[in-house]
Amino acid sequence: MAKQKMGGIAGIWLEEHVVVTAALKTRESGFTKFDAITPYPVHGMEEACGIKRSWIPYVTFVAGAVGLASALWLTWWTSAVNWPINVGGKPFFSWPAFVPIMFELTILFAALSSVVALFIATKMPSIDPPSIDPDLTSHKFAI
Repeated sequence: MAKQKMGGIAGIWLEEHVVVTAALKTRESGFTKFDAITPYPVHGMEEACGIKRSWIPYVTFVAGAVGLASALWLTWWTSAVNWPINVGGKPFFSWPAFVPIMFELTILFAALSSVVALFIATKMPSIDPPSIDPDLTSHKFAI
């Protein structure tokens, strides 16, 4: 028989220290895939839920490096290979002139990859939202 998937809210609390204790006890009892819904960041909740460090910064760094390499290649190819113009005896590829382009493409690639990675990591465009009680975003805590 296939495993049944259990989902839902285990409890709703009004105080943050109680939900941290409940998250610790939930993790100690063997549950590994659960989430805590809080109206604001609660100190110690990541450790209580067993949340590991995110992989999104690594994606952002790699995409930023690809953006920088793309900018270097684009400016080199455009100014030295495709359209070489000798202006005042300066070299065809003078990188200080292209620092703004390198900066912009690095930021563009890093930002776009961060947004895409965020949507992938959080499974954001889902059909049914996990939140059941509308007060969970104002003053209640839930697991």
